[in-house]
Amino acid sequence: MNATLRRINIRSLLAAVITCIAWPVAADVLVFGGTRGVGLETVRLIVEAGEPVTVMVRETSDLTALNEIDGVSLASGDAMAPVTIAAAFESGQFDAVISTLGGNPKAGYAVDSVGSINAIDGAKAAGVGRFVLVSSIGVGKSAGALPQVALDSLAEVLAEKAKAENYLMASGLVYTVIRPGVLTNKPANGLGMLTEDTSITGIIRRTEVARLVAEVIGDAETFGKTYTAVEAQE
Repeated sequence: MNATLRRINIRSLLAAVITCIAWPVAADVLVFGGTRGVGLETVRLIVEAGEPVTVMVRETSDLTALNEIDGVSLASGDAMAPVTIAAAFESGQFDAVISTLGGNPKAGYAVDSVGSINAIDGAKAAGVGRFVLVSSIGVGKSAGALPQVALDSLAEVLAEKAKAENYLMASGLVYTVIRPGVLTNKPANGLGMLTEDTSITGIIRRTEVARLVAEVIGDAETFGKTYTAVEAQE
């Protein structure tokens, strides 16, 4: 997304922000998209909290960063292949699922929809009722938070993420959707916030999104809700 998008001041968020809950996560979690980015950072936090986590990985995945995290279980599979997703769910007894799956211009964005939808179907078939989906600002009602030029440039990926969101919301699972703003790779700073205000946009560190994702897993106040994730200014 365009890094010049409006950041928000912490005072403007106070009425809309969801207060983060404390650890522990207290769930056995299966993560899709956990080899890089937000997914990798989420896995790291869950492990640091002492909770069990399994990451579904493809045979071709670069596991260098993931292998540096002690205590992570791996399940071989491909989000685009439902039969391997079923096998991943059979590798353990899970309480929750997280999908941070995302494509790129070279590979395309089908995984943003089909991959997450396959994970949703896998969760339902396995009887895992809790699902957290990382999406993006610009999907659904949050489209109004972005300038038209950004919506035009992101149209393909936003359309695929919208399919996954809509499917999850109609799935019957206990869902939470998190739509991050412009993502950066800076260290965590504790300023990441969740808001239901769809007019808000801004930037947020991947490490902060990961913290928010991990913290909503067991938070009943976030069940069935969709949030924008942004970073408030100090």
